[in-house]
Amino acid sequence: MCIFKSSATHLLLLSLFALLSFASQAAPIYSYSVCTNGSYYQPNTTFQANLKVLLSSLVSNATLHDGFYSTNISLGNPGQVKGLFLCRGDVTPTVCQQCVTAAAMNITRFCTNQTVSIIWYDVCMLRYSSDSTLDNVVPGINLVADDSVPDSDFTQFNDLLASTLNDITQKAVNSPSDKKFAAKEADFTSSMKLYTLAQCTPDLSTFECNKCFSSAISALPSCCSGKRGARTLLPGCNIRYELYPFYNASAVSTQPELSSPSSVGDDLIDVESLQFDLATVEAATNSFADENKIGQGGFGVVYKGILPNGQEIAVKRLSVTSLQGTIEFMNEAILVAKLQHRNLVRLLGFCLEGQEKMLIYEYIPNKSLDRFLFDPVKQRELDWSRRYKIIVGIARGILYLHEDSQLLIIHRDLKASNVLLDENMNPKISDFGMAKIFQADQTQVNTGRIVGTYGYMSPEYAMRGQFSVKSDVFSFGVLVLEIVSGKKNTDFCQTKHADDLLSYAWKNWTEQTPLELLDPTLRGSYSRNEVIRCIHIGLLCIQENPSDRPSMATISLMLNSYSVTLSLPRKPASFLHGRTPNRLKNGLHSDESATSSILWSNNEVSITEVYPR
Repeated sequence: MCIFKSSATHLLLLSLFALLSFASQAAPIYSYSVCTNGSYYQPNTTFQANLKVLLSSLVSNATLHDGFYSTNISLGNPGQVKGLFLCRGDVTPTVCQQCVTAAAMNITRFCTNQTVSIIWYDVCMLRYSSDSTLDNVVPGINLVADDSVPDSDFTQFNDLLASTLNDITQKAVNSPSDKKFAAKEADFTSSMKLYTLAQCTPDLSTFECNKCFSSAISALPSCCSGKRGARTLLPGCNIRYELYPFYNASAVSTQPELSSPSSVGDDLIDVESLQFDLATVEAATNSFADENKIGQGGFGVVYKGILPNGQEIAVKRLSVTSLQGTIEFMNEAILVAKLQHRNLVRLLGFCLEGQEKMLIYEYIPNKSLDRFLFDPVKQRELDWSRRYKIIVGIARGILYLHEDSQLLIIHRDLKASNVLLDENMNPKISDFGMAKIFQADQTQVNTGRIVGTYGYMSPEYAMRGQFSVKSDVFSFGVLVLEIVSGKKNTDFCQTKHADDLLSYAWKNWTEQTPLELLDPTLRGSYSRNEVIRCIHIGLLCIQENPSDRPSMATISLMLNSYSVTLSLPRKPASFLHGRTPNRLKNGLHSDESATSSILWSNNEVSITEVYPR
């Protein structure tokens, strides 16, 4: 322990020496800091020692990594601490280190013995946390200029500011350099320019960066309308505008624009290779002829099409009432197109022209699982070996989304109609319109906007807006029981005089008659052990407490190895018992996706502080 402390002190002294060597340069300007409320660490503990090492490590890396660095120190448990710094994209490595050094020295002074803290300067931000994840849900900080533009220029200024900020944030999101930084100037009057800057931490996904910028911009009207300058500071991003140049224009001008022909950023290449023009899609679908319609839902209509090279495609034409914005739509398409797995439908591209927003998928000939599973005639084509193969394939696809892809993705709308079957009846998960992309260190998210399908939603999601990988596990469990029984969960009470499929499965399990759940068309040929194991797994997946549900990795192991011992299930969640609520019946079929808002969604909070000129 003494050696460890000595090393930490030595590193800190080196950092302080580095600060002194920069004394001849202008000192960074402190902006704001936020500390936790009531969460403290004790002096001379492992956490304090780890925090010293973390801060020293951030300082020593400040001239490297292109202005951003994140690390985790865990030398002894408990006591791990995670932290990062972000320097403004236009500053030199020397200026970056000077700012990070000042931030590292002062964060523990402003936030004494706090376990979670964040500090902002004019050219950098530094933060740390005792949690394994760096929570981005903290109050936004608005720093506002004293002076306002003249009343006669008020409308013109606000219009210019809104359009410029929207433009600059999208340039930052799609920055080819992956710095997620951009700056731009625009003419306000003949003698005055508007200067704007936007930046996200590079570890944020495109989706999360967009979301952060939207939150930052939405905070401006209530605090800063007509002001000559303002900043919104969030843990994951920041925006700033002034009527004077506050950034290094020469450094910014060297960054290639997204539309520049010389740019070779991944996002640009993806956009060019994935975008279909409207004329091509119209020709492929015979102008969206009714005879080419192969599906319809709350999102819009799906058409079959044939490209000039003979390739068959499925075109999902989103309805004009879709809540998804243009930028979000394009970013989602780019990200989903990168997912490659045998049990996921492959996205070929998208079309975005005028009011049209369309996704172009590979065409799957046998359409969706529900067309076979819930049809009294076609369900006979699904013998037990095929059904078991479908269950295993779906599990592999969801496992890929949760653990094996570059992005951690929660599907949020897993159901029979979103599983397509190819010519060999192999399952392919489709419809990522409601999918949520998690950061690598995220485990759970709260939302006030509930999306998904009644009967497949986990209780914590439907009732409290909490979703995680275990939300998909719950939906998978419902789907497994549907595949075994050949009955739809939400319609089950019409035939079995039970509340729903879940309660009926539990009833037979507790009465030791699990095979009563089996689809009668399978009674002639099936594997008794596989059927009972699938029912057992399904019941484990629909446990009310998310922590009681197995992960998709464990589920895949359970399905492929009988050496794995399964725990005993408890009574499944009961809040969904009963028929589809009336609010979903009006104009919405029970297997269509629904969107609603919970009344207790958290209000976004911002702190406004005026700063002098």
